Order: sequence, then C-alpha cells, then structure tokens
Amino acid sequence: MRLRSGTGVINGSRRLPAMSLRNRIALYYTGTSAILMAVVFTVIFLTVDGVVYNHFDEELRHEVNETLSDSHVHELDVCDFDRLKEMGLDEAREGRHQSRHKVRKVAEIDPEYVQLVDNAGRVVSKTANLAQNVLTFRPSYAGVRYFTSELGQSTLRQVQVPLVGRNGAVEGYLIVAVPLKSAMIVLRDMKYIVLVSYPIVILTLFVVTRLIAGKSIQPVEEVISTAESISQANLGLRMPLPSNQDELYRLSVTINALLDRLQDAFQREKQFTADASHELKTPLAVVKGTLDVLVRKPRDTGHYEERIRYCLDELNRMARLIDQLLLLARCESDTTSPNIVLLYPGQLIETVISRMTPIAAVRNITLDLSIGYAGNVAADPAMLEIMLENMLSNAIKYSADGSGVSLRIDSLNGRPVCVIEDHGIGIPEAKLESIFKRFYRVDESRSSNTGGSGLGLSIVRRLADLQHIDIAVTSRENHGTVFQLTFPLTEN
Repeated sequence: MRLRSGTGVINGSRRLPAMSLRNRIALYYTGTSAILMAVVFTVIFLTVDGVVYNHFDEELRHEVNETLSDSHVHELDVCDFDRLKEMGLDEAREGRHQSRHKVRKVAEIDPEYVQLVDNAGRVVSKTANLAQNVLTFRPSYAGVRYFTSELGQSTLRQVQVPLVGRNGAVEGYLIVAVPLKSAMIVLRDMKYIVLVSYPIVILTLFVVTRLIAGKSIQPVEEVISTAESISQANLGLRMPLPSNQDELYRLSVTINALLDRLQDAFQREKQFTADASHELKTPLAVVKGTLDVLVRKPRDTGHYEERIRYCLDELNRMARLIDQLLLLARCESDTTSPNIVLLYPGQLIETVISRMTPIAAVRNITLDLSIGYAGNVAADPAMLEIMLENMLSNAIKYSADGSGVSLRIDSLNGRPVCVIEDHGIGIPEAKLESIFKRFYRVDESRSSNTGGSGLGLSIVRRLADLQHIDIAVTSRENHGTVFQLTFPLTEN
C-alpha cells in the first residue's frame, strides 16, 4: 500500500505520527528530571519524617529520665518499680514541674502522658491528664521500645520502659507518651505541598524545556527550510551558519561543502554534455551532408572514394574527440588517483618523440631532445606520457613548416623541469590564461585548419594537478611558445 501523508499508514499497518525533535528532547529531559525529583522529594520527606520522630524519641527519653530522677531512680534499664509505685507518678512529677523556670500546666498543649503498669498490663498509676484513658501497653516488647499509638482521636509517640522490683525481676513498665498533633500537621502539609506542586513543576519544566529546545534547534529548522528550497535552478544557495561555532555550525559547514561538491559535479556534467553535443554536432552534420549529396545521383568511383575518405576522417576525428572527453571526465572525477612512482623522464620522452616523429616529418619539422638532468622525477608514467604527447602534438601543429621543436630536461632551484619550445605562430598574451579551458581555441580559423578540438591542454592541466606538477607557459606572437613542467622534489 502506498504511504499516505498524515495518516501514518505504511504497507497496510498504522503507525503513530512521528514526534518532533523538540518534543522528544523535552519529554526525555522532563522524564529524567521527574524521576530525579521524585527520588529527591522522597528522600527529603523520609529524612524529615525520621528527624521529627527522632526529636520526639529524644524528648520521650528526656521525660523518662526526669521521671525516674524525681523518683530517685537513676538508671533507665534497671528501675525500682516498687519505689515508683509507692511514690505515685503525680507526686514524682509535681516537684519537677514546680522547679521549672516556665510554668507548665498538665492540661497544656502537647502535654506528656505517663502511665505505670504491672506485668499483667494492669494500670498501677497514671497522670491525671489521662483521665479515663489509658496508654497502649505491648507486653511482647522487651527492653526500651519506641512506637506510635492512638489515644482517642490523637496520635501519640510513646516509649515503653521495663522496671524491676526489689527482687531484681521485671515487675512493671513505665510508659511515657507525647501527642504528635503538631508534627503530623507539618508532615501532612509537607506531603500535600509535594503532591500538589510535583505535577505543576513537571508540567512547567516540560513547557520551558520545549521552548528552550525549540530555540536551540532553530538552526536545524533553517537548514531544513533551506534544503527544501534548493533545486536545480538555485544550486548556489547555501545553509545559513549559526552564530555559535558548535555542532550545528559544523553540520551547516559540512552540508555546504557537500553542496559545493554536488554543484561542481553537476556543472561538470552539464558542461560536458553541452561541450560534447556542440563539438560532435559539426562533424555529424558534415558526414550527413556529404552522404546526402552522394545519394542524390550516381557519381564516378573516384568521387565516391574521395567523399568516403573525407567522411572517415571526420568519423576518426569524432572518435578522438570522444576519447579525449572520456579521458577528461575520468580525470575530473574524484575516483581517479595517479600512480606516482620514481622514473627517469629521458626514456619516456624518447618514446613519445619516436611516436610523434612521423607526424612531424610530414611538415619537415625536427624534434630535438637535450638532457641536462640525470635524476628521477615523481610522476605517473601513463599520465605523464599523455601530457607530453598532447603538448608535443600542439607544438607540431602550430609550428611553421621546416622549423624545429626542442625538448629539454634540466633542473631549476633544485627541482627537475621539462621544457617544450616551438617556433610557431605563438599565442597572444591576453589569451594565455584561457588556453587550458575546455574547447577553448585562440581563434577558430587556425583550429579548423589543424583539426584541434581544444581539449588537449585541458587534459594536460588536469593531469598536472593530479600529480602536483606545476605548469607554466610563455609565448610571443610569430616567435613561438614555451611550456615548462616543474616536478615536485624527490629523494633520489
């Protein structure tokens, strides 16, 4: 099934709409923060709860010590139950209350409740503020134990202390309790505040994070918008660069570099197509016109042979042109890399001269080689051979009949150089910078006479760049042209 925009249907199955990047960032950050805040709030609440109960336990311990001290029993774990029973709790506490700096009534807020029970759990004595109520006694507890209990509608924190009689055995328990009303109110309010504020904080955090994420990824939105607007008609459009040189800046720079390479490749392909169609159109038209004339009426055999040879020459010229175009296309592709080796240039030049000598001999042009450098050069043998052949072919084409072309191998500032000099018609100085362009001709008349396509020097320049060979040219009209190849330094 076809993908339908906005429906989330792919191959017959439904899929939820994709979540935007800003929402994912906000959701992940908020979710992580929510878990962390929940842990922190829980730890804080449990810590406060523990501190509150520890505070009441300390107060209970202090109250037990004072009660036993007033009864002249000074040890918490070994207490005289009989003496405390005989004295009575209210009498034991009365002197202490009167001796305090601030007067505290029994019925005051947060009073202390004290109760004395025997082993059977029967109340032996209790403070008057308990009235008809009794504190919780838990006979299963051994030793001093702190726990929470209920008294009517009030929650109490109490301690249960075993007391020994004169015979040394446990005969009863002293139970002291204080109300937890104020503490419970504080803990309840704290819990309420946390439970109410937690979702509000999380929701606010999500909204704020989404706004910040949207602001942070604004350069990405601009990149997307720019990329969507780039087409064949405006390949020169580039991504805006953010003000901060961060990862988004690097992304924009990388995309711009990619667009530069794509534009160069597109322009090369476009130029190649235009140049090829332009250059091939003329010989094709010539061949077609010649054949059209031949078929109009019968002609003698000699005329047919002459016209057929002419068509073959044009077809051979087209074949050479196509070979040169393909070679130039391969050279301009990023996949072509030279096989640089150390080689002796003299032998390679002699091979090229031997191949070009028959062509030069037709016009009585001599080819002279002078070797003043016996070392090696760093180059690709196949590429260097094509360069030398193209340059020597040009020198022969534009030299006067009976003149000479000289080739020299020498060194300049420690670097090996190869010089090709002719004594032909020369090149105007204003046009020297353009001779390496594809299909460029100094003038159409002399190119048509020599059969040049304007691709030879373009290939030379591209191959020189691939091998890091510097190429320079000087020329004087009607005096000749000098090409100089300077090779990179090598360790011979």
